[in-house]
Amino acid sequence: MFERSVPRGERMVWSVAGLVNAVADALSARFGACVVQGELSGFSRAASGHCYFSLKDADGQQAMIRCAMFRRAASLVAFSPADGQRVEIRGRIAVYEPRGELQFVVESMQQAGAGALYEQFLRLKARLESEGLFDPARKRPLPSHPRRLGVVTSASGAALHDVLTALARRAPHVGVVIYPSLVQGADAPAALVQALGQAAARAEVDALIVCRGGGSLEDLWAFNDERVVRAIAASPLPTICGVGHETDVTLADFAADLRAPTPTAAAELAAPPTRELAETLAAFATLMQRRVHHVLDQQAQLIDRAALRLARPGQGVRATAQRLLGLAHRLQGGARRGLQADAHRLEALAPRLTRSLQRNTDVAHHRVDALAARLHAVDPRQVLARGYAWLEDGAGAPVASVASLSPGQRLGAVLSDGRATVDVLQVTSSAEPLQPAGALPTMRPT
Repeated sequence: MFERSVPRGERMVWSVAGLVNAVADALSARFGACVVQGELSGFSRAASGHCYFSLKDADGQQAMIRCAMFRRAASLVAFSPADGQRVEIRGRIAVYEPRGELQFVVESMQQAGAGALYEQFLRLKARLESEGLFDPARKRPLPSHPRRLGVVTSASGAALHDVLTALARRAPHVGVVIYPSLVQGADAPAALVQALGQAAARAEVDALIVCRGGGSLEDLWAFNDERVVRAIAASPLPTICGVGHETDVTLADFAADLRAPTPTAAAELAAPPTRELAETLAAFATLMQRRVHHVLDQQAQLIDRAALRLARPGQGVRATAQRLLGLAHRLQGGARRGLQADAHRLEALAPRLTRSLQRNTDVAHHRVDALAARLHAVDPRQVLARGYAWLEDGAGAPVASVASLSPGQRLGAVLSDGRATVDVLQVTSSAEPLQPAGALPTMRPT
């Protein structure tokens, strides 16, 4: 126990520890367990599990108190605390003796609605998202091998140092153009918009890095300003946003083509490392050398084989002659075998041809005999032998009708054993009574 005071004459002189303890006792006596409502700011969780943050007045008053929530109490919190959230905390007032600072030791925490800034963040995010400003389809790829990068940040901030250090280590060949701007405060949004516009107008870089170091939600609020978000979305240059630490999220992250968790990570994403590029080039060079050597070896083997063939031309000629001789023997043997096969085939076909000709001859004889019998049957001489006569006029044309006859006309009669000349004495048509069958018209020999 520290002494509360040391008497010196008539004055009471406190030791530092005594005064701090006295203040702590007075606060403990005046304020026991109490509940405070406010907005989280600068929330962090240590590796030990303890949480440290500030609680600021949610009504906009300039008031803030440092808070500590130890691991046991933090493990009982039913949500994930984040900057900007409105919470109710229960605990006690204490004094952190090593620094003499007033702090609130939190024993429990529950949500009491989002803070004013966080609510504004969510409303603006929803409105810009509905306009398609954060659509992944409009994201552009970064150049794979940039020659020059632009950096929009504070010229005196640690973020610029981190970016330049990372680029010098990874890609010293990449040039850097700095577009200085305020990154915090009321004038920061206008300055950021002006720097982005200057980079777009000068068009001297391949990609743009917008960055700053970590901080509370209020510190990073310039990157949630609607003017800055729209300027990043409208930038003609591919943009990487590296604002704050891994847990910090701003609307500029959603509008950029690529979000980096830190400024250093933004530099690493913007430019590939020189060592990897050199290794890739070396691998390509080795592969090309191997392929060239392989082609050269193949061509050398072809030349060697051609030289061997050229050195012994007589051997090639003899081989060709032997091959031609073999082909000639095969040709002669093939022709002889073909002729023999054709001779055997002709010998086999000759009897068949003889039999076929004999059959065809017999058939032709039978047909001739039949036609001769039919011709004999219709021979006019056979009809004349039965007592008929064939009449013809003076021109030798046959007389087929009495209509062509007239009395006194001279006709020729052909009988089976000779000819006779007759004169027509009378002509009777078929309408008049005919003479007996077989009787000839009355004729008078001349």
